[in-house]
Amino acid sequence: MKRLCIIFLLILSCNGFAVDYRQFSNPEQQETYETLTSELRCLVCQNQTIADSNAELAADLRRQVYEMIEQGKTKQEILQFMTERYGDFVLYKPPFKGKTGILWIAPVIFLLMGLIAVFLFVRHKKKSSNIGISPEKQEKIRSLLEKGDRS
Repeated sequence: MKRLCIIFLLILSCNGFAVDYRQFSNPEQQETYETLTSELRCLVCQNQTIADSNAELAADLRRQVYEMIEQGKTKQEILQFMTERYGDFVLYKPPFKGKTGILWIAPVIFLLMGLIAVFLFVRHKKKSSNIGISPEKQEKIRSLLEKGDRS
Protein backbone atom coordinates (compact mmCIF):
# COMPACT_ATOMS: atom_id res chain seq x y z
CA MET A 1 0.00 0.00 0.00
CA LYS A 2 2.87 2.35 0.83
CA ARG A 3 4.49 1.67 -2.53
CA LEU A 4 1.27 2.44 -4.32
CA CYS A 5 0.93 5.78 -2.49
CA ILE A 6 4.53 6.70 -3.27
CA ILE A 7 4.13 5.85 -6.95
CA PHE A 8 0.90 7.84 -7.09
CA LEU A 9 2.55 10.88 -5.48
CA LEU A 10 5.51 10.67 -7.87
CA ILE A 11 3.18 10.60 -10.86
CA LEU A 12 1.28 13.63 -9.56
CA SER A 13 4.48 15.57 -8.84
CA CYS A 14 5.76 15.07 -12.40
CA ASN A 15 2.90 17.19 -13.74
CA GLY A 16 4.19 20.19 -11.77
CA PHE A 17 7.46 20.06 -13.69
CA ALA A 18 5.97 19.75 -17.15
CA VAL A 19 7.93 21.57 -19.82
CA ASP A 20 6.18 23.45 -22.58
CA TYR A 21 7.94 22.06 -25.64
CA ARG A 22 6.98 23.01 -29.18
CA GLN A 23 8.03 21.05 -32.25
CA PHE A 24 9.00 23.03 -35.35
CA SER A 25 9.66 21.94 -38.89
CA ASN A 26 13.14 23.51 -39.02
CA PRO A 27 15.85 24.57 -36.53
CA GLU A 28 15.63 28.27 -37.48
CA GLN A 29 12.03 28.41 -36.29
CA GLN A 30 13.00 26.65 -33.05
CA GLU A 31 15.81 29.17 -32.49
CA THR A 32 13.47 32.10 -33.22
CA TYR A 33 10.92 30.70 -30.77
CA GLU A 34 13.50 30.29 -28.00
CA THR A 35 14.90 33.77 -28.63
CA LEU A 36 11.47 35.40 -28.56
CA THR A 37 10.31 33.61 -25.43
CA SER A 38 13.49 34.73 -23.66
CA GLU A 39 13.05 38.36 -24.80
CA LEU A 40 9.39 38.76 -23.83
CA ARG A 41 8.44 39.55 -20.23
CA CYS A 42 5.66 37.75 -18.39
CA LEU A 43 3.11 40.45 -17.62
CA VAL A 44 1.93 38.59 -14.50
CA CYS A 45 5.31 37.72 -12.96
CA GLN A 46 7.02 40.90 -14.22
CA ASN A 47 10.49 39.63 -13.39
CA GLN A 48 10.53 36.54 -15.57
CA THR A 49 10.52 35.85 -19.23
CA ILE A 50 7.59 33.99 -20.71
CA ALA A 51 9.96 31.03 -21.18
CA ASP A 52 10.60 30.86 -17.41
CA SER A 53 7.12 31.66 -16.15
CA ASN A 54 4.44 29.14 -15.21
CA ALA A 55 1.61 31.69 -15.31
CA GLU A 56 -1.34 31.03 -17.60
CA LEU A 57 -0.77 34.29 -19.48
CA ALA A 58 2.83 33.27 -20.19
CA ALA A 59 1.60 29.94 -21.55
CA ASP A 60 -0.88 31.81 -23.77
CA LEU A 61 1.87 34.13 -25.01
CA ARG A 62 4.14 31.16 -25.76
CA ARG A 63 1.30 29.52 -27.70
CA GLN A 64 0.68 32.75 -29.58
CA VAL A 65 4.37 33.11 -30.47
CA TYR A 66 4.39 29.48 -31.65
CA GLU A 67 1.34 30.03 -33.86
CA MET A 68 2.76 33.24 -35.35
CA ILE A 69 6.05 31.50 -36.18
CA GLU A 70 4.11 28.64 -37.78
CA GLN A 71 2.26 31.25 -39.88
CA GLY A 72 5.64 32.44 -41.19
CA LYS A 73 5.88 35.76 -39.34
CA THR A 74 9.33 37.17 -38.68
CA LYS A 75 10.81 37.96 -35.29
CA GLN A 76 10.35 41.70 -35.87
CA GLU A 77 6.69 41.26 -36.83
CA ILE A 78 6.02 39.24 -33.68
CA LEU A 79 7.81 41.77 -31.46
CA GLN A 80 5.90 44.61 -33.11
CA PHE A 81 2.58 42.80 -32.56
CA MET A 82 3.38 42.17 -28.89
CA THR A 83 4.46 45.78 -28.24
CA GLU A 84 1.38 47.16 -30.01
CA ARG A 85 -0.83 44.93 -27.91
CA TYR A 86 0.93 45.10 -24.51
CA GLY A 87 3.24 48.13 -24.76
CA ASP A 88 7.01 48.35 -24.33
CA PHE A 89 6.70 46.71 -20.92
CA VAL A 90 6.34 43.29 -22.58
CA LEU A 91 9.93 43.58 -23.81
CA TYR A 92 12.50 42.43 -21.28
CA LYS A 93 14.88 45.12 -22.56
CA PRO A 94 12.72 48.08 -23.62
CA PRO A 95 14.14 50.44 -26.26
CA PHE A 96 15.32 53.97 -25.52
CA LYS A 97 12.44 56.24 -26.56
CA GLY A 98 10.96 59.54 -25.45
CA LYS A 99 8.51 57.75 -23.15
CA THR A 100 11.13 55.49 -21.59
CA GLY A 101 14.00 57.99 -21.72
CA ILE A 102 13.36 59.31 -18.22
CA LEU A 103 13.64 55.76 -16.87
CA TRP A 104 17.09 55.42 -18.41
CA ILE A 105 18.35 58.91 -17.51
CA ALA A 106 16.81 59.48 -14.05
CA PRO A 107 19.29 57.33 -12.05
CA VAL A 108 22.25 59.26 -13.49
CA ILE A 109 20.56 62.61 -12.79
CA PHE A 110 19.78 61.63 -9.18
CA LEU A 111 23.34 60.43 -8.65
CA LEU A 112 24.78 63.70 -9.96
CA MET A 113 22.36 65.74 -7.83
CA GLY A 114 23.42 63.77 -4.76
CA LEU A 115 27.12 64.26 -5.44
CA ILE A 116 26.62 68.00 -5.99
CA ALA A 117 24.61 68.27 -2.75
CA VAL A 118 27.34 66.48 -0.76
CA PHE A 119 30.04 68.66 -2.33
CA LEU A 120 28.14 71.88 -1.51
CA PHE A 121 27.37 70.70 2.04
CA VAL A 122 31.02 69.88 2.78
CA ARG A 123 32.19 73.17 1.27
CA HIS A 124 29.64 75.14 3.30
CA LYS A 125 30.62 73.33 6.51
CA LYS A 126 34.27 74.06 5.87
CA LYS A 127 33.61 77.76 5.31
CA SER A 128 31.27 78.12 8.28
CA SER A 129 33.77 76.54 10.67
CA ASN A 130 36.32 79.29 9.96
CA ILE A 131 33.95 82.29 9.90
CA GLY A 132 34.02 84.69 12.85
CA ILE A 133 37.12 83.30 14.55
CA SER A 134 40.29 85.31 14.35
CA PRO A 135 43.64 83.57 14.00
CA GLU A 136 44.53 84.58 17.58
CA LYS A 137 41.36 82.92 18.93
CA GLN A 138 42.00 79.83 16.84
CA GLU A 139 45.52 79.57 18.31
CA LYS A 140 44.17 79.99 21.86
CA ILE A 141 41.54 77.29 21.28
CA ARG A 142 44.17 74.96 19.82
CA SER A 143 46.49 75.50 22.82
CA LEU A 144 43.63 74.87 25.29
CA LEU A 145 42.69 71.66 23.49
CA GLU A 146 46.31 70.46 23.50
CA LYS A 147 46.62 71.31 27.21
CA GLY A 148 43.43 69.36 27.92
CA ASP A 149 44.78 66.32 26.06
CA ARG A 150 47.92 66.23 28.23
CA SER A 151 46.07 66.18 31.52
